[in-house]
Formats: sequence, C-alpha cells, structure tokens
Amino acid sequence: METYTTDDALTAMGFGKLQGLVLVYAGMGWVAEAMEVMLLSFVGPLIREEWKISAQDESLLSSVVFLGMLIGACGWGYVSDKYGRRTGLLLSTLFTTGMGFLSALSPNYLCLMALRFLVGVGLGGSHVYSSWFLEFVPAQNRGFWMIIFSFFWTIGTVLEASLAWIVVSTLTWRWLLALTAIPCFLLLPFFGITPESPRYLCAQNRISDATLVLERIAETNQATLPPGVLVYPRDGEVDHSTLTSEADHLLPLREKECTDDDVTSPKSGSAAALRSLLSRKLRRSTLLLWFVFYANSFAYYGLVLLTAQLSNANKSCASGLKYVKSETDASLYKDTFVTSLAEIPGLIASALLVEWFGRKATMWCLLFTCCGFLGPLVFYQSELWTTGLLFGARACAMGSYTVVCLYAPEVYPTSVRSTGVGIATAMGRVGGIICPLVAVGMLRSCHQMEAIIVFEVVLFLAAIACMLFPFETKGRAMN
Repeated sequence: METYTTDDALTAMGFGKLQGLVLVYAGMGWVAEAMEVMLLSFVGPLIREEWKISAQDESLLSSVVFLGMLIGACGWGYVSDKYGRRTGLLLSTLFTTGMGFLSALSPNYLCLMALRFLVGVGLGGSHVYSSWFLEFVPAQNRGFWMIIFSFFWTIGTVLEASLAWIVVSTLTWRWLLALTAIPCFLLLPFFGITPESPRYLCAQNRISDATLVLERIAETNQATLPPGVLVYPRDGEVDHSTLTSEADHLLPLREKECTDDDVTSPKSGSAAALRSLLSRKLRRSTLLLWFVFYANSFAYYGLVLLTAQLSNANKSCASGLKYVKSETDASLYKDTFVTSLAEIPGLIASALLVEWFGRKATMWCLLFTCCGFLGPLVFYQSELWTTGLLFGARACAMGSYTVVCLYAPEVYPTSVRSTGVGIATAMGRVGGIICPLVAVGMLRSCHQMEAIIVFEVVLFLAAIACMLFPFETKGRAMN
C-alpha cells in the first residue's frame, strides 16, 4: 500500500491559500509582540516624568517584562507540545490581552510593574506562532516564507513608533498601553478558523485528524494529496541510545531507519523533553542555540533602548552635565521611527543571503556586520551619525534574529519543537532582562564606551557560536 508523510503532502500541495491564512494569523501574533517590545522605548521615560521614579526603576520596568517572557516562553512551549499548538496560542493570547488592558489602569508604579510582568508571561508564547506557521510550509521555500513572516514584526515596530508619536502628543501613556493591546485582542475572533498543525497531530499518533487537516489544505489550495495513506515514521524523533550524528538526525525521514523506541513523546513530561534537547544528538546544537538566542535578544532589544538613550547621553555626558531629563519631544519618536524602518532592509538582506549561503553563514555574517556598525558608537557622535549607525546595526540585528528563529524550529523534531524553541527563546529573554541595565543604566551613568563594548563582545561571541553549529538546515525536511 502506498504511503506518504506530512512533508510529502505539503510539498505536493505547495504554499496556497490556507498557508496564507496561517501566515496572516501568526503574523498578527508577532505584530502584537513587536508593539509591546517597542512600547518599552516610550513608557519608561513617560512614567519617570509623571511618577518621578529613578533611572533604576525605569530600567527595571523593562527588565520585568523580559523576565515574564522568559517564564512564559518555557511554559507556553511545553503547553503547545503537550496540548496542541492551537491551545497554546489561545491561552497565551487571552492572557496577554487581559493583562495588557489592565496595565493601562495601573494606579501606581508597583502595580504597573506587576501587570507588565504578567504581560511578559503572555508574550512568552509568541514563539509558538512561528513554530506553528513553519509546520505548514514546504521545506523547499521555508526560508523565504519565514522572512516574509518576519515582516509582520517590522510592521509592529513601525506601527508602535507611529502610534506613540501620535498618542503621546494628544493623550496619556495609559491610552498608549491600551491601544498597544488591541492587535492581540483582534486575534481572538478568528481563532475558530485556524487549523491544528498536522505535524503535531501525527506526533500525537492522531493520524486521522492530521489527514483531515491535510485534506482541508488540499481543498482550500485546490490541490491534491499524494496517493496512499498518511504515515508518521518514528525515525524523526530523538533517540538516546544511539551515537549517530546531529546531521543524520535532520535527514529526511524516509532516508533513515528507525524503531518506535526512538520517540520522545511530549506526554512523558517536560523532564523527558529537556533530556531529549540535551541528548547526544542535540546537546551541541541546543547549547549553542541558547547562547545565540541570548546574544540576539540582548543586541536587538538593547538597540531598541539605545535609540531612546544615546541622543541624550551625547548631549548631557559630553558637556559634563548629569543626565536627569529624558528626551520626550518629537525627536525621540522620529529617531525610533527611522531606526524601526531599518528592519526592512535587514529582512531583505537576510532573505537574499539565507537561500544563497545558508542559515549559518547568514547569521555570522550579519552579526559581524552589526559589530562594525556599533563600533564607532564607543565615542560620542552627532545625532545624524548616531541615528545612521543605529539604523545599520538594527538592520543586521533584525536579519540575524529572523534567521535564528528560522533555524531553531528546523533543528528540533516535532514532539519537542515548541519546548526546544521555547527554552531557547527563554534564554533570549535573559538577554532582554540584562540589556536595560547596559543600554539604560550605563548610559545614564555616562559610560557609553563601556556599554558599547559589552554589546560588541556579545555579538562577536555569538557570530563565533554560529560558525560552530554542527550542521546546515537549508533544504532539509522538518521531522
């Protein structure tokens, strides 16, 4: 009897209307997270002006959001592996929406900090959107569509910068928090039409349900499934007893031999999933991914905060004055808007490089280039040069971050994919927690050179780590 796998089916049907629906829905999830992250550039200075909090409290307001995202990334990843991608998406979206609107009503700083922490917990599930989307995309053009998907993040950053520019001049920061939560709320009415991942259903041995999803895709795309019945070979999963290489782990399913003992089911618990991620097959990739996610998040979110800090640091520290007042005029929003636009050329560059040179080479190339743009900022620059250098650095950081978000889901098998990407994303959130201490705290203390050197060292080490990844995932099937 003829058989086919989910990869065979997705390849035969191609990227069609249903994948377009998944792309838009998952993309809106990234728009919501991008807006919440960009919000950190504006809400800290505004709160400091109104409530007269210290610079340390201002940076802490950003750090607690990333702390929540760290916890949420691990938790929602496990939930989506155990109970389904759609369940993880729904619960994290509901949580984020509720906490986002409540934070706009905060009566004091401590309440605001607690609610923004909970917003961060909800936002920690945003990585499930990318994993869910990639599980519908054929292998041969997965890199291209991940870049297209990442444009939604850029839309979110530009939208938030524009929103802040308009709202803060006429309304209060409370309105900005409330309006920023709207994109997440808009996802809820359309949840009912979203399909579950057929790869997840196969991993759960729900072959008939997976077949129904694939038939829906075929009908929507006006395509046909391969002849035969759907099967899920168990060779795509992690085996703790063999000594085969990590590269062999990613070979297409039909090219390897296997037994049912190779399966690591998410039903066996989070401890088993973690053992799989740190097994001999995946340990090197997992540890390197943790550091690269940390470095990318540290650099990207640090650049977002640097945009709001460097101009004032140049004005106050260069003249020997103590930094006491934040830049809250139109130039802050103008600079943030301009550097947000840098993500567009960054995505275009990564789209060209990722299919020509592969995932690994694209990441280390962009990270080294980001180091080059940041280097001159160890010295005080004019506002024009500062904005230009941040523009280039932000473009490279966005490109690298996008590629690592593509690379990570391709490394892990379906049964632990969301957990693996979730933990890696959580490691990235550690970078988000620390970067305000460097990007805000050190610059407020007139230590610009030291702050930029820290960014340079982290980016350089991340580029080396990308070179050490054991294999290239370009063109490989997702297990």
